[in-house]
Amino acid sequence: MQLRILCILTIIGLSGCHDNTTKEKPAPTQVGVVTLKSQPFTYSSDLTGRTTATLTSTVLPQVGGIIQRRLFKEGDEVKAGQALYQIDPSTYKAAYDQAAAALQSAKALVIADCQKARRYAILVKEQGVSQQDADDATATCGEDKASVAEKIAALEADKINLDWTRVTAPISGRIGISTVTPGALVTANQTTALTTITALDSMYVDLTRSSVDLLELRKRALAKNSDTLDVTLTLEDGSVYPQKGKLELTEVSVDEATGSVTLRAVFPNPQHVLLPGMFVHASVDEGVIENAILAPQQAIIRDPKGNATAMVVDANNKVVVRKVITSTTSGDDYLISSGLQAGDRVIVEGTSKVNAGQVVKPVETQLGATTPAATQGAS
Repeated sequence: MQLRILCILTIIGLSGCHDNTTKEKPAPTQVGVVTLKSQPFTYSSDLTGRTTATLTSTVLPQVGGIIQRRLFKEGDEVKAGQALYQIDPSTYKAAYDQAAAALQSAKALVIADCQKARRYAILVKEQGVSQQDADDATATCGEDKASVAEKIAALEADKINLDWTRVTAPISGRIGISTVTPGALVTANQTTALTTITALDSMYVDLTRSSVDLLELRKRALAKNSDTLDVTLTLEDGSVYPQKGKLELTEVSVDEATGSVTLRAVFPNPQHVLLPGMFVHASVDEGVIENAILAPQQAIIRDPKGNATAMVVDANNKVVVRKVITSTTSGDDYLISSGLQAGDRVIVEGTSKVNAGQVVKPVETQLGATTPAATQGAS
């Protein structure tokens, strides 16, 4: 009897021990998520280039001679037509005076010979002179008139040469360093410029971009008409140029050596801050993606080959791994080309603690305000 009671107690004790060792189901792992939303996104390209003057002119002499005076101060602003140099005009003045005297002589001959021709025309009717003499007088009058026209043209040519002894500015702008001084001999056919004038009120910025990038933009239908594209300039010291420019043209051919295309933007330059030859960075607004998906960079996981994936929490709070394609960065976000859509909850905290298919406890995380920004992918 005692043995039977002992066995019953032993069985009850074993049953109690079994109940105490039963494990409870673990709680889901908590992860931080961000719910993606579609939003307008301005696609912009970061390019480099150099400034070029919209208008420049080299000053060359049209006639030869000795420079008598320089009539400008180097570095000053000059106006079109302003006198810059005075070449010794004495020989050209003498030629002009000689041509003027020859013209007066020719005009005097016209008066005398044409009066004679008129008299002979009357006398020939009265048989006072022969018809031949009348014809010769008329011909001489005509030759004299032609000689006057020739002398007028010669006088005009000498006047032009005389005027060219005063070298004037062909355009308005800032004048550079003079290559000659008073006393220097210049010639009409020389290739060395006396000085250079550069218009600075507006400035070109020539940029280069890869042809591959241009094709990608056209696939996205973002490459708009050139006169609608705004350009923002960053100078060599890192400061942002206050005036915005417009993209004026895109080169029609690709450089075979570099595989790039040249773009030209024009900027107003009222304060003459921009000078030709400056190295600059430019941000070109290519267009707006109306329903862009931006995902935080910390939500994107890359394997050793660079392939991108993201962990998404589905409607059942299970982790799903998605393959994604990113096109460029925007601040702390990636612009997503495919793989994610609006409403997806991507894991941004705790990705190392969970695996695909695992049930998790998602908690919405604020990473800061996400605002559309210009891309920096094209360069």
